[in-house]
Amino acid sequence: MSSATLTIPNIRRAIEGRDAAGLVGFYADDAVMRIIDQDNPPSRPRELQGRDAIAAYFTDVCGRAMPHKVEAGVMDGDRIAFTQRCAYPDGTAVFCATTLELAGGRIARQTTVQAWDA
Repeated sequence: MSSATLTIPNIRRAIEGRDAAGLVGFYADDAVMRIIDQDNPPSRPRELQGRDAIAAYFTDVCGRAMPHKVEAGVMDGDRIAFTQRCAYPDGTAVFCATTLELAGGRIARQTTVQAWDA
């Protein structure tokens, strides 16, 4: 588990550094991540339950040869929101908007809406 405090700069550092272990350390053991995109619509989002499932997701995403850039972020009490852009080597662009709900200083629930070039 990461000992880093959950802040926008620390999230940015982990995302942009493609640090899967650092990202996973921010999550509660029973965290839920919900992903909405063209393959997982709002009525049937992809849901990852628990730190192990979230770790597998970040291991995959952070293992890809693509840059990630956190563009904007805000934190207010037990809520964080940020946007990020990514780009695959073939030039396909991805945009994500994420909200985080915190409990006990850890991420308890995440919702990400993402879109990419067709």
